[in-house]
Amino acid sequence: MAFDDITAGARVEPSADTRGLFGQVMGLVAVTIGFTALGAYIGRDLSGAWGIAGFIGALGCVVGLNAASRRSEPLALTLLFALGLLLGLVLGPGLEAWLSTDPAAVWQAAGATALFIAALGSYGWATDRDLSGLARGLFWALLALIVFGLITLFVAIPGANVIYAVVGLVVFGGFTAYDFQRLRRGGVDAAVPIAASIFLDVLNVFQLFLTLFGGGSRD
Repeated sequence: MAFDDITAGARVEPSADTRGLFGQVMGLVAVTIGFTALGAYIGRDLSGAWGIAGFIGALGCVVGLNAASRRSEPLALTLLFALGLLLGLVLGPGLEAWLSTDPAAVWQAAGATALFIAALGSYGWATDRDLSGLARGLFWALLALIVFGLITLFVAIPGANVIYAVVGLVVFGGFTAYDFQRLRRGGVDAAVPIAASIFLDVLNVFQLFLTLFGGGSRD
């Protein structure tokens, strides 16, 4: 891969503890996605006001989760699953509209997301190149992307939604690789925060692919 550092030292193989952490984290991601699906089903007919409330609640879960992970694992797990449920409530009406008008786009986006996360996650897990510097650049790129998205709400830019989706996939592809590298290097105490990060990567990648497969439209 292009990002591999040929000057890196001998590769350190993942230990049994690391492989166990991988299974734990991916299990948490899968359960959280299950809560998201449940939330989307419950919230499929919710009004916009409830969506805003759910988004604010999800932000609170993200903030609280990092602090809770250092103090109480049960509380951190509760916040992780609540995050999945609340974001499902937020996404519910939009997903219901997609499934009613273009269900193929939803399934295509889901399949593409699985392949995308597997590919970038495998790279992040396998590479010996330190991706922490890349992550700092990606953070600023994400902020710029958010600003671009806000500008498109008020200024008509040709192909803006496609640009947003493609750049977003580059950004979250980088975050996915970085988060899987953190997973390989992380300790047991990092399981819940890393699971939350990977879950958010998956969710954002899915929405971006949905924009592309849905013809460039974005709710």
